[in-house]
Amino acid sequence: MRTLLRGGRVVDPGTGFDGVTDVLLDGGKVAAVRSGLEAPVVVDVGGLVVGPGFVDLHSHVHSIAGQRLQAMDGVTTALDLEAGLMPIERAYTEAAAAGRPLHYGFSASWSAARAQVLAGIEPDAQIESGLAVLGNPVWQRSSSAKELAAWLSLVEGELAAGALGIGILMGYAPATEPGEFLAVAHLAAKAGVPTYTHVRELVEVDPAIPVDGSEEIVVAAAETGAAMHHCHVNSTSGHHIDRVLATLEKSRAAGSRVTVEAYPYGAGSTAVGAAFIDPDRLRLKGLSPSSVVILETGERVADAARLRQLRDADPGAPCILEFLDEENLRDRALLHQALAFPDSIVASDAMPVYWRDGRTEATEWPLPPGGTTHPRTAGTFAKTLRLMVLEAGAWSWLEAFRRCSHLPSRLLDDVAPAARGKGHLGVGADADVVVLDPAALTDTATYADPTRPSQGVRHLYVGGTPVVSDGELRTDALPGKPLRGEPR
Repeated sequence: MRTLLRGGRVVDPGTGFDGVTDVLLDGGKVAAVRSGLEAPVVVDVGGLVVGPGFVDLHSHVHSIAGQRLQAMDGVTTALDLEAGLMPIERAYTEAAAAGRPLHYGFSASWSAARAQVLAGIEPDAQIESGLAVLGNPVWQRSSSAKELAAWLSLVEGELAAGALGIGILMGYAPATEPGEFLAVAHLAAKAGVPTYTHVRELVEVDPAIPVDGSEEIVVAAAETGAAMHHCHVNSTSGHHIDRVLATLEKSRAAGSRVTVEAYPYGAGSTAVGAAFIDPDRLRLKGLSPSSVVILETGERVADAARLRQLRDADPGAPCILEFLDEENLRDRALLHQALAFPDSIVASDAMPVYWRDGRTEATEWPLPPGGTTHPRTAGTFAKTLRLMVLEAGAWSWLEAFRRCSHLPSRLLDDVAPAARGKGHLGVGADADVVVLDPAALTDTATYADPTRPSQGVRHLYVGGTPVVSDGELRTDALPGKPLRGEPR
């Protein structure tokens, strides 16, 4: 169906265009961008901002429910690249069978490959199993030469099957031999794919760490030439963001292919059994057990003994970790600094939605009451635009779409040529389009009520199919398609 978006402020970070004109969508593509066009379906978008849909490089949402929250936040492509899923073919097959509102894709899972070889844990391409693995110490040790070769071979096989690069949860196995990380970087360079790393601890936090987490990325990128992406620099850097960003900037200036992402919240979310949630490691970060909140029950952990009990009982239980105080001016400035860093990409680290009865999926809309998740699942992009464009004036709309749509897409160009149609509005681009009302745009999700959808996304098209129309979600729309890697 040919659809004309008429009279909006069209922002195309691919060309730098920012002006009032029309956009014609036809056959899942952008057919024309100019005034004076006609089509059977005309949508008046006067006074609204039209741009390429947001491409989220870091989403652990593998459900219709979670992707609908992300759709209401302006996302058209949601990719799980930091952790990935394994086996990759099963991940793609199951997503296609269930249907998705948004485009989707996965990296090769470093942690699942290591867990299979070092701990005999067979991966099942489920996020819940992946969270449970994070608290298992058996796979977190260094590998023998034979083990290293075995799990590298598994990763290589996942790349051949269409993975979008390699997701490396180094922060969950922080004592491993640094040579193993370098071996993964060499594999990525050889295959021509990016890596996406949750870095290990910083040396300021743990002087005994084998190598500083951010320095490790810099060294590996320089030595191998691999494209290396530093995930959620805000949460892994905390109060040391100045030093970390200076390290990354020096590497980029020297020509290394290092990229970075951030989200606008002072708390993260992970499995309670993660290595860095250990009470002793929290103390190294200047945090305490009371910085941890169990997601499904809302329990704020009272003390170290209770935290150890929770970690032993259910290491995969999702929790929230408060690492910065958003009410504190200095901490808020640190979050702003991570977002404002030149070329920093906006990525949500969206988490699954859980209900008390054990469900992680719901096809009703609005979502059933009582769902729990991190508010970043529903609000990352609206909150970022509210903070950086509407309130601080730090970004123009052109810069906002560059960071939310264009830059993340370009990170994928080499591994997935189909990504070249995303993140811009040139003729022939994918018809993945978001239409925003700047007067209404805001996040509404909170830590207490995290599944409240963002406001201000008036229309959202995924492959030319309307998923949001006039601010209302279309429950009949599941147009998402897989974005897959193409091995060299």
